[in-house]
Amino acid sequence: MSQILSPRELRQAIRSGEHRGNTSGFAPGFVQCNIVILAADYAQDFLRFCQLNPKPCPLVAAGEPGDPTLPLLGDIDIRTDVPSYRVFRNGVMTEELPDITSLWRSDLVSFALGCSFSFEEALVADGLEVRNVSEGVNVPMYRTNIDCAGAGAFSGKMVVSMRPFKAADAIRAVQICTRFPSVHGAPIHLGDPALIGIDNLQAPDYGDAVSLGDNELPLFWACGVTPQVALETAAPPFAITHSPGCMLVTDLRNSQLAVL
Repeated sequence: MSQILSPRELRQAIRSGEHRGNTSGFAPGFVQCNIVILAADYAQDFLRFCQLNPKPCPLVAAGEPGDPTLPLLGDIDIRTDVPSYRVFRNGVMTEELPDITSLWRSDLVSFALGCSFSFEEALVADGLEVRNVSEGVNVPMYRTNIDCAGAGAFSGKMVVSMRPFKAADAIRAVQICTRFPSVHGAPIHLGDPALIGIDNLQAPDYGDAVSLGDNELPLFWACGVTPQVALETAAPPFAITHSPGCMLVTDLRNSQLAVL
């Protein structure tokens, strides 16, 4: 499928089942979002968790109970417009589905969180190589030893994504990403992965491993998979997220999230 689709065209392809995979590189110029869907009883605590942890959980939009639309982000039906969903029951992922219409309830609240795919585009536009993009794979993601601030039942360790750069390019990447706090902002760590609890860069917890040159530094960004770890800790009876790499593509332009 062509990656040069409008967000609306891509969402229609996802609704119809024509597109089911990774959304990295699709609908260039537009914001993609991580998704968390919870019962209203848990929504306020999760909102506080996002507010306390804006690097891994940058909130872009939230829905009303029972309403599957997110009008600020486009003509969206959250039940059908994500390529793949993960369903959690009592904190355990029980299944992955391409459509959650049959699971929708009147008490469910949707949250859309900023995604690193937005700043990847800014890096590429500046002439930097983003390794997962150039190798055509999902970005590698790792659980760390960094504690998130807790809110109610929600707590847990931060998940990070990794992209390698030569030293001079790493400095430029930090400068570029600082402009995008709504999509994780600047990296939270660079260099030795063991310092944040990562043993093996070639064995990511989510996504795919990428090559790392001898003269390259790994840069680590806070990642929107962090809420999935918090869900495991909180163990709500029912929750839904996107599958890693399979995002909600919105009508919001990346440039609208830049602060400089």
